[in-house]
Amino acid sequence: MNTSNHSPSTCSPAGETKVNISGSEALIRSLIAEGVDTMFGYPGGAIMPVFDALYDHKNDIKHILVRHEQGALHAAQGYARVSRKAGVALVTSGPGATNAITGITDAMMDSTPLVVISGQVVSGLLGSDAFQEADVIGITQPITKWAYQVRRAEEIPWAVSRAFYIANSGRPGPVVLDITKDAQINKIDYEYSKTSFLRSYIPFPEPEVENIKAAAELINRAKKPMALVGQGVILGNAEKELLAFLEKGDIPFGSTILGLSAIPSDHPLNGGMLGMHGNIAPNMNTNECDVLIAIGMRFDDRVTGNLNTYAKQAKIIHFDIDLAEMDKNVKTTVKVLGNAKETLPLVTGLIEERKHTEWIEKFRQYKETEFDCVIKAELFPENGGELKMGEVVNKVSEATGHKAVCVTDVGQHQMMATRYFKSTLPRSMVTSGGLGTMGFGLPAGIGAKYGAPHRTVCIFVGDGGLQMSIQEFGTILEYNVDVKIILLNNNYLGMVRQWQELFFDERYSETHLKNPDFVKIADAYGIKGRKVTERKELDGAIEEMLSHKGAYLLEAVVETKGMVYPMVPAGGSVTDILIGNGRKL
Repeated sequence: MNTSNHSPSTCSPAGETKVNISGSEALIRSLIAEGVDTMFGYPGGAIMPVFDALYDHKNDIKHILVRHEQGALHAAQGYARVSRKAGVALVTSGPGATNAITGITDAMMDSTPLVVISGQVVSGLLGSDAFQEADVIGITQPITKWAYQVRRAEEIPWAVSRAFYIANSGRPGPVVLDITKDAQINKIDYEYSKTSFLRSYIPFPEPEVENIKAAAELINRAKKPMALVGQGVILGNAEKELLAFLEKGDIPFGSTILGLSAIPSDHPLNGGMLGMHGNIAPNMNTNECDVLIAIGMRFDDRVTGNLNTYAKQAKIIHFDIDLAEMDKNVKTTVKVLGNAKETLPLVTGLIEERKHTEWIEKFRQYKETEFDCVIKAELFPENGGELKMGEVVNKVSEATGHKAVCVTDVGQHQMMATRYFKSTLPRSMVTSGGLGTMGFGLPAGIGAKYGAPHRTVCIFVGDGGLQMSIQEFGTILEYNVDVKIILLNNNYLGMVRQWQELFFDERYSETHLKNPDFVKIADAYGIKGRKVTERKELDGAIEEMLSHKGAYLLEAVVETKGMVYPMVPAGGSVTDILIGNGRKL
């Protein structure tokens, strides 16, 4: 979006009395006006006036002091993903802003609404390579919905209002406001008005009636319909509308990794997860269905595999709010543009009540095959062997009644968590999907606990990813954040090691990790911990973790060279499925 300077609106609500305040005070008041109750950040020279203003609003906004700016971004992401509100991060200029880049990119890839506020050197020094100056707008334009530099205090209320509207509306995403120090200090006559319209920005496109009818006609003629459920359903708050659509049409479905928890895991139409380490049934049936209905998903390469062999037999209907996703990767037959919450009921009203008993039976048969070939050995191993990641995840999920928020880092444990942690409530899966950011899990879990304080938050991490953000133990210590951290420790960068075993002749280059005593480190931060090496200890350790009031680290030492199956090799067809020991399905 355009980042050039604009004159802010001077409209103010009728009868409101203007007050003369600093730009920093105006920023804090504007955040409060947008309903912000929690934000995550780290102070520094160029943002100090804002932190000074924040000092007088401790009862209005809770600021969580993280231990690294990347942690602030991931925490804001976790908060946003479970709370249905934009996450807010506050950082200083230069390295503070550049440390936030990974989190901003992650949020852009996963359509997470964020408002990121960075300090900047005084406007008179811009472009002079001043101390801790960085071209934040130039860096962040490609990875945001909108990036804008505020150089005048008068622009702050206007910019904040616009930022929240852009971040939250349409397809959500991150917005950056880079505010010079003089804009923070100078005085303005403060007024605030929420943004509800921007010229040339159409976040909620009108559904096209002809396409709605065409989609319904295809579904009514289908003998083997299948739906692909993505995060767009969750972002659009369309879970109920989706369920009504699927049940009326008796349409089985698979979910992308970010679409998990839109529908309860045990729903009879739920075929499981799509993609590289997804379930056999939705992957195989993608190339057997006659109508493929994509809802709020973008046909990522980890879902489609080889596009030349992907669903060539099927008519494809694509529901999405973002026109840019239509035909980007997969050529569609019918495009249904708009928010799924609005478009799904329109189609549901036109489709016939159907029963696809024989077609759904194929999903059941594939589920049985996967249980026999993969799941049984992973979840119910014989007592003599090493602990397996899947069994630990499964036992934690069962112990929570499948009602917890599952937050993951990135790697083998992530795939095991998304496969075996079940959900009964929406917004229960928080993970880094598009960017695959190691170090995401711990700070995102902290943010998720603030976004859903009454829910149990279980953070699954690997020994590699945990050490990329382990400093956030300090945040847990400072604020006594009640999160349950499950470390699945195999002393390897497990996913890279798996690829080395399968595709690089077992040449394990730089993937083995010599690890510290994680329980001792946790103890130093006041986090209770326990290390489990034997299966007989596991149930008791999980019970102890969940009953403990406060943060807890459960380190489960799992098999060193465990593998995640099923697996579709990169570049392969979704039906080229490995099920273990070099065997293909």
